[in-house]
Amino acid sequence: MRNVYFNHDGSVDDLVSLLLLLQMPDVHLTGVGVVGADSYLEPALAATRKVIDRFGHDTHLKVAVSDSRGVHPFPKEWRLDAFSLDALPILNESGTVVTPVAPKPAHLDLVDKLQTTSEKTTLVMTGPLTDLARALQADPSITAKIEQLYWMGGTFDGRGNVAEPEQDGTTEWNAYWDPQAVKTVWDSDLTIQMVGLESTRQVPLTPAIRQHWATLRQHPAIDFIGQGYALVPALQHFETNSTYFLWDVLTTVASEFPEIVTTKRVTSDVLTEGPGRGRTFETPTGRPVTLVTTVDHDAFFKRIDTLALHADK
Repeated sequence: MRNVYFNHDGSVDDLVSLLLLLQMPDVHLTGVGVVGADSYLEPALAATRKVIDRFGHDTHLKVAVSDSRGVHPFPKEWRLDAFSLDALPILNESGTVVTPVAPKPAHLDLVDKLQTTSEKTTLVMTGPLTDLARALQADPSITAKIEQLYWMGGTFDGRGNVAEPEQDGTTEWNAYWDPQAVKTVWDSDLTIQMVGLESTRQVPLTPAIRQHWATLRQHPAIDFIGQGYALVPALQHFETNSTYFLWDVLTTVASEFPEIVTTKRVTSDVLTEGPGRGRTFETPTGRPVTLVTTVDHDAFFKRIDTLALHADK
């Protein structure tokens, strides 16, 4: 059994990742933190608690609320999806929310969970790294309690997904939200596996995938996945800066099933200033990171289905 702490930022992909983590038989989920980055915090928190209630197999968790704030906020239009997710009927059938809120903010909840868990903990983070950076600053000794960090963020191919003024287009959004947090984590001695944009482009949301999930909607978890992804734009004729890829789900599934990806070792650093701030870049003098390079597309989507069907049990 592997201890996992999940920190996410409340979008469709994040909540699907949470659902899948709750179905992994070899994962002991020790804690969940929610940051209002690619979401508004209140609906993201509510939806997180409801996903645990609905698909958690009576898991006893408290959800920690982040009080971290980004340097560069996500576009408002993207963040609004959290309100629709929270309102999905499948999450609101019971009319009540049982999973409680943790008493401490997410970065301190992370410190507590790491220090009070006897074995080491794996971190899966599908949003910005701010809560981890703040946790490291609050208690640097937690690095000894972290097995590995799996992070969705950054890119090394120069093709970012941030189209903002005074930005050069080379940065990924989770890194851009708080570049200094990425630098703080990069300067630590943590073992990091990074899922950047270059590999997530191999697993776009497409109309065919949506149709596949529609044919399986008699299964509650797959119905939730299909409803969630119905809120966001798929890749149809050409890629736009709003096209949805399964960024976070790839990170989450690869953390438990490494056979679906291939990786390579990269030495890298992070820019914190200028028009490329937040950019992860290769340099011989940088720190080592394991970068996911390719994905077994069919095995990845089959694993999603298999895990989601486990929610029927």
